[in-house]
Amino acid sequence: MSRFFNGKKIELLAPSGTMETFRQMLQAGCDAIYFGGKSLNMRMMRKGFNFSDDEIYEAARMAHDAGKKVYVTVNNMLTDEEMDEAAEYLHFLQRGNVDGIIIQDLGILQLCREQKLDQFEIHASVMMNVHNVEFVKALKEAGVSRVILSREMDLKTLKDLHHQTGIETEYFVHGDMCTVNGANCYYSSIVLGNSSNRGRCFKPCRWAYRVKKDGNIYPTEYPLAAKDMCMYEYIPELIEACVTSFKIEGRMRDTDFIVNLVNTYAEAIDRYIEDPMGFDRRKNWDALYENRKRDFTTAYAFGKPGLDFINLRYEGTGKFYSTGKVFSTPTEEPELTPDLITKLQTALKEQPVNPAPTHPLSVKVNNFEQARLCIELGVDRIYLPCEVLQPDTFMTLEQLQDLNDMKGHTRIYLDLPQMMNELQFDRIDQYLSLYGQLFDGLLVSNLGAAHKYKYRYPMIANFNLNVYNHKAAEFYQSLGVGGFIASLEAKLSELLTFIRLCEKPVELIAHGPVKMMYLDHDLYENAEVLEPVGQGDNAHVPNDILVLMTDHGENPVYLDQNRKNHLYSAKELCLLPLLGDLNFGKPISFRIEGQTYTVAELESIIKVYQEAIAHPSRCKELFERLKPLRAGFTAGALSFKINKEDDTV
Repeated sequence: MSRFFNGKKIELLAPSGTMETFRQMLQAGCDAIYFGGKSLNMRMMRKGFNFSDDEIYEAARMAHDAGKKVYVTVNNMLTDEEMDEAAEYLHFLQRGNVDGIIIQDLGILQLCREQKLDQFEIHASVMMNVHNVEFVKALKEAGVSRVILSREMDLKTLKDLHHQTGIETEYFVHGDMCTVNGANCYYSSIVLGNSSNRGRCFKPCRWAYRVKKDGNIYPTEYPLAAKDMCMYEYIPELIEACVTSFKIEGRMRDTDFIVNLVNTYAEAIDRYIEDPMGFDRRKNWDALYENRKRDFTTAYAFGKPGLDFINLRYEGTGKFYSTGKVFSTPTEEPELTPDLITKLQTALKEQPVNPAPTHPLSVKVNNFEQARLCIELGVDRIYLPCEVLQPDTFMTLEQLQDLNDMKGHTRIYLDLPQMMNELQFDRIDQYLSLYGQLFDGLLVSNLGAAHKYKYRYPMIANFNLNVYNHKAAEFYQSLGVGGFIASLEAKLSELLTFIRLCEKPVELIAHGPVKMMYLDHDLYENAEVLEPVGQGDNAHVPNDILVLMTDHGENPVYLDQNRKNHLYSAKELCLLPLLGDLNFGKPISFRIEGQTYTVAELESIIKVYQEAIAHPSRCKELFERLKPLRAGFTAGALSFKINKEDDTV
């Protein structure tokens, strides 16, 4: 089956979670079907909704007989322990004649390159968060033929990206959405030990929250719970924007519902191809709307949506919810208890002890005063962010020059934005051409930036690149990346293996509130349009900072100068009691997340960590002296599955 409009190929891509659904989808109006196997994919929460190896082979044969394609999701982030399994699985998929694989982890791309697995197409998952031209160039050079674009990308930008790169584009046209930028949500992992990047998201975005700001409490219910995407009325605009593949989400939906949905879209696409002038956008709309699972949105397709992006009805038991299943309820972040410290120390002592001569200390700062303090205290490396949390502003040239004049042995890195559009690249290119000599390197947070600046500046890969295994690290090394911030989601055994196998220096985030969500969605709008229903001061941060509150804590949300929202943990990550046990025979760096601290708070933390690094035997004593400045201390994802044999998570 092939569809074309003015020579443009159009593919309707349908989901399938079971063979029952798949068999019916073969009779439906889709051109291709995607599904996952029993492991290594992003839908691992419900048993029975993935294909066995035999079913994958059978599905590929049946689809080809019906003139359709099949794409298999291999779209988890993978640990080093899973890479051998991944290599075997990729060879299996090639033998099974699947048409393509959908990937998130660049380690998979590295395996395909090394083992010459080139008999299937490679598609970059929406979880890869592809959002700029340089990003696409890097993927094309590595053999990717199609990109599933960031949910935050509008159609105008999509069209321009396609014209500049020529790559096939895929766009979510219907189904479940997420408010957080793809692969930039760590909430489920840090609070519940289940990674949203590894197919086990417990959906804290769909918890009930109240918003609190400036002493006022606002009547939000589900301020992070997005509506379902629905582009049914905008098929002409999708085609004009050069979208190749119209993707419908729903591998875990009931068979009748998802097959009817696919057929509704297929009929509309065919009507438009056959009679574009007489096309009725609203035909069959009422039936589609009446059978919705949530309310509908066009999300970012035509611009930033605002608060109308959010679903206002409770989804757990409501009329339009598909399964009635609630993945989790509001939960307190895990506490760093004496018992947990003992368990972690015991597990670490099972590793070969080979102390490194030194452990450098890095600090991410937010303003000039913090940066100057770090230099005065002799910190080894500071990161100056392009995305500055308000009310601070970006460093002035005079301040930057002052830091260079006084820096001594301290290295100064420019921390580039997590997501970079073409305007940001343009501005940063000009800035670096004028003042790049004032920086010792770049901290990069998206593949596009790594590709753009490869070999021009020393680069370190930030934690949100989700480099989870040494193969992904090798991919970035080929672009000149010389160091890695370890994933915030890694459990202890996974972290230890990655550090051992990674050829380049590794840095651990050791202290501070950590960024759990990175959003285009602006939570501050709630306080601007809603009337307060109560009063109350923030528990741990100033009242001018918006917090999301449940009965189990308050999470601060900071705005940067581009109105991006940065949601932080309520508690402070703290590895201080473990520093003396983190011996790997290589100089692991420790990083303090300093952006949200006052200068006085940051000074006390830096001095404690410098003392601990110099005298590891004093870690216990120093930890007992260190008092939390927020809601308490946590070990984050290290709180869970401490040993490989632990199957509790």
